[in-house]
Amino acid sequence: MRTVLNVIWLVLSGFWLFLAYMAAGLLLCITIIGIPFGVAAFRIGVYALWPFGYTTVERRDAGAPSCVGNVLWLVLAGWWLALGHIATGLALCITIIGIPLGIANFKLIPVSLLPLGRDIVRTNEPFEVR
Repeated sequence: MRTVLNVIWLVLSGFWLFLAYMAAGLLLCITIIGIPFGVAAFRIGVYALWPFGYTTVERRDAGAPSCVGNVLWLVLAGWWLALGHIATGLALCITIIGIPLGIANFKLIPVSLLPLGRDIVRTNEPFEVR
């Protein structure tokens, strides 16, 4: 079931969200200070490309630098990427088949707003990583 949902996701919204994250990552990697944010954008872009079967967990060792980084991320790229998730989520929820995909889009909003201090893991092993 995950594969079917991922393929439908890829066609309807995943590819476009992936391109948005890659564009944000490239823009953020222009400066040396923005490289960690660009890496985070690339990481979330791959997650947005194929989201079913994966989830995010908070890293317990992430401290104050990730909090400050999340504030900078929110201002630089997070807000715009979250708006993209809201728009595509609402568009997908129009049809019955698209409702699970719209819900997945809404699930990606917190990650797009505050990505630092999170790991992306398979859904069957969120607690095995720790």
